[in-house]
Amino acid sequence: MIIPLRRSDSGVTEWAIVELHGDLKESANADLNLHIGDLAYDKNGIATLIIGNYILTGKETSMDKPIAVLRKTLSTDSIECDKEYLIIAIVKKKLIFKVRPKPITIMAQKS
Repeated sequence: MIIPLRRSDSGVTEWAIVELHGDLKESANADLNLHIGDLAYDKNGIATLIIGNYILTGKETSMDKPIAVLRKTLSTDSIECDKEYLIIAIVKKKLIFKVRPKPITIMAQKS
């Protein structure tokens, strides 16, 4: 059976994957649209991710094989198949954070 693929009408965007070596724990009542942390790059291309009271440093690399992000929809013009997949994004890069997170501490000033 052939399942048709086509580009999204709004165009195909480029995404990146964030690869963490560890676990992220969330509360039981949290939804999927949760703010995880703040991501920034320095002038040397080093990625910095701040999650809560921890800071992680990593780097951006290209993936060996790109990954397509698909959305299943009902087909409107295909006779053979009642569904099709829209290509909405292509993942070509990933951010790798291998180093253990470092706690962020604030030193109190002596008065």
